[in-house]
Amino acid sequence: MSGVYARRMRRFAVLAATAAIATATTLLTAPAAQAAMPTPVSAATARTYLSSLTVQAEGSSSGYSRDLFPHWITQSGACNTREVVLKRDGTSVVQDSSCAATSGKWYSPYDGATWSAASDVDIDHMVPLSEAWKSGASSWTTAQRQAFANDLTRPQLIAVTDNVNQSKGDKDPANWMPPLASYKCTYVRAWVQVKYYYSLKVDSAEKTALTNALSGC
Repeated sequence: MSGVYARRMRRFAVLAATAAIATATTLLTAPAAQAAMPTPVSAATARTYLSSLTVQAEGSSSGYSRDLFPHWITQSGACNTREVVLKRDGTSVVQDSSCAATSGKWYSPYDGATWSAASDVDIDHMVPLSEAWKSGASSWTTAQRQAFANDLTRPQLIAVTDNVNQSKGDKDPANWMPPLASYKCTYVRAWVQVKYYYSLKVDSAEKTALTNALSGC
């Protein structure tokens, strides 16, 4: 256990140092790798989409389970959705015969950190599964929820630092935004696009946060 603890402490130290300098250095240096999430709609389009979304109090989480959103499904051969995103979003990614990433580099646009082990990277659902459930997905079929949880076409899946993804949890933009300020515009554009495509609702605080963020894009 001491080895695991030491490893976590080293990673926390890296994250803390990265957060302190990320915003200042973003415009001066190029990251080692760039996430290749599908480009979100423009800010103008996102504002139009947002204005058309139904505003409604967030629904109940009663009955919710991640198992109701089957993931990660097989995409091709031995490769599931997670491995496809790791390959897509990384640089010089090497995969073994089972499609598992054995080496590579992953740049997390949420916090500006770069990782060389796939175990340090989570695949984030831009609109979290629980958030989707409370916004309308509770009435979907399992097939619809599976499509949402494995969507490679919309800006819904992205490889990011695992600890940062865990800090986000199922929070919407009224309660969580990426630590790296330069990515917030991309983040809210993607969020709105996904909610619009899947006809998901927004609550009033969420809409206010999105409106304010998009006004600066």
